[in-house]
Amino acid sequence: MDHLKAVFVEEATDLIGELEKSLLALGQTINSPAIEQVFRVMHTLKGNSAMFGFDAMSECTHQLETVYDLVRTDRMDFSEAILDVTLASVDHLRHLLTDAGLADARLRANHVRLLDQIGALSQLSAPAEIPPEAHPSPVRTGYLVFRPHPAIMVNGSNLLFLLDELHALGDCRVNAHSRHIPPLEELSVETCYIHWDAYLATAASEASIREVFLFVEDVSDLEIHWVSEGNLLVNEQFVAHLEEQYLTGQEVNIKELQAYVNQLLAIIREKTLAQYPGAKEVDPRGQRETGAVSTIRVASDKLDDLMNLVSELLTTQARLNLIAADSAQSELVAVAENIEKISRQLSDSTFSICLVPLESMLTRFQRLVRDLSAELGKEVRFAAEGTDTELDKTLIESLTDPLLHIFRNSIDHGIENPEVRMAGGKPRQGTITLKASYAGNHVLIQIQDDGAGLDQEKIRAKAVSKGLVPAGAVLNEKEVCDLIFQPGFSTAEKVTGVSGRGVGMDVVRRKIADVRGEVSVTSQRYVGTTITLKLPLTISIIDGLLVRIADTHFVIPLAVVDKCYETNHALLTNTFSNLVVLDGQQVPFFYLRTEFDVPENGPAIEQMVVVRHEGRRIGLTVDAIVGEYQAVLKPLGRLYKHLSILSGATILGDGTVALVVDTGQLIRECSPPVLQMAR
Repeated sequence: MDHLKAVFVEEATDLIGELEKSLLALGQTINSPAIEQVFRVMHTLKGNSAMFGFDAMSECTHQLETVYDLVRTDRMDFSEAILDVTLASVDHLRHLLTDAGLADARLRANHVRLLDQIGALSQLSAPAEIPPEAHPSPVRTGYLVFRPHPAIMVNGSNLLFLLDELHALGDCRVNAHSRHIPPLEELSVETCYIHWDAYLATAASEASIREVFLFVEDVSDLEIHWVSEGNLLVNEQFVAHLEEQYLTGQEVNIKELQAYVNQLLAIIREKTLAQYPGAKEVDPRGQRETGAVSTIRVASDKLDDLMNLVSELLTTQARLNLIAADSAQSELVAVAENIEKISRQLSDSTFSICLVPLESMLTRFQRLVRDLSAELGKEVRFAAEGTDTELDKTLIESLTDPLLHIFRNSIDHGIENPEVRMAGGKPRQGTITLKASYAGNHVLIQIQDDGAGLDQEKIRAKAVSKGLVPAGAVLNEKEVCDLIFQPGFSTAEKVTGVSGRGVGMDVVRRKIADVRGEVSVTSQRYVGTTITLKLPLTISIIDGLLVRIADTHFVIPLAVVDKCYETNHALLTNTFSNLVVLDGQQVPFFYLRTEFDVPENGPAIEQMVVVRHEGRRIGLTVDAIVGEYQAVLKPLGRLYKHLSILSGATILGDGTVALVVDTGQLIRECSPPVLQMAR
């Protein structure tokens, strides 16, 4: 039972997230499909939570379902008050997943308060005259076939509850087919061997009937055939026919049933024409096609285990390549090459499995924009583009906090109050846009706002007062904007719950750097600000260029490598301000032996690896280039966390360790002459 509850909690978490997403969409555009979607999710949550003993959740969703039933049947207008209470209930439902019994006093008090608010909303709906088009539909009789899949009960579904709900829709006769039940010694308590057919005379729509089976629609097949207008279950001949079928356990042939119904209809027309003046034969509804399963739910830790195994495979593969290279056996070389090809395909496939679209994060940002803008008295619209762009799931998890910081700053510092915007010729409502796109082996995420922009003079003055820059320092526009990433920097005049403590943008840069990403900002006064995150597709496996300095190997990410050159050592030692001419252009460079404090003299002929950083070409001088290498990143450990120019390490085929260079951080920490020339 604990396993089934764990499955419920996981599925309920997804449903609550889907509910929040639907509510936010409903807040933007009120329409019947969106209201139906909200009602559908609540109905599912109510049924599933009651089944697993989450009574408080069932009670809350039942009350909400009542309100939305009034809205969907046009007996109540959807309002901002309803949306506010429902969103507060969404937060409450998340807490109920971990405290189903309301053991926490504050949660219990909040539960009572929300039920009172929901109840007050439903009381606002005074009984009104039902419009002509809303009068109940005439009764008709349908034939249903419900075929559960064998594993339907594994998730805790109680099929008898579904049949009870079916009876609540009208007159119903249900027949169970049990001929597939095996002998007792072969019986499995978790397997369903029975299927049912039923006759239902009801005024409910087909959609309402399918809602009964909503919880199990993915693990069962349901056929609905409308065979007649009117209630055939009150006809003695028809009931006698049903009883004969049920007693003999017959499977119903739809064509034979339809022919029999046609005969009954002729009798009914003759005898009860006044009661059923419009009786006519209704074409049977087509069977709902059941497609093959296209997706499966996989636990996150299983994906992590898979990635770890692939990482070990790549390390072992590198070892096999070395053994094959030292061997004179051509067959071993061929096998090693074939395994290398398969290993790379496997790593690519595994990597794609672990990719998650940015769309999965949007609901949280939409909710933040809505709640915070209301708290600050601002009108802000959230927009998103390119949300199908995918990133490593681990990277997605690391992005949440930095992006939330950026959105808070955009709303608090960027977007102006409605009156200020209108005075400046802008629309009352500000806009924050999230844009995502691929750029080679990287993903670019931009958060744009059409607010006031950065006040560079105010930033400069604040930086001088805090001692971050000298009073007479000459800073260009980019350098001034970058000051907002300094630790403890804030231009807020007073501390609030949103800003002013000087904690925020420096955390953003640090967290983005932790995943080998970069963050930059551009701004135009009174027009708006754009913050750009440049992120690797994955943080676990990278394609790199393996190089050597003395006896130590390093890996430079291949995504940043522009071109490699062969250079003369004497030429490099006699350059001015670490500049070298390559392909007719002056290129600043780092002599990595010096940067890494390697004392031995370098070889006469050295290699220059030119990388791109913020639109510039910068060279990195190494002793030798070994070749391309698919590196499995391993953390350096807490003793080496201060080495920011190294993003990790990887194990080579011979068991030695190669250090992975963070070229962006290396360039940022370079010596002043090179830095100035690079700018």
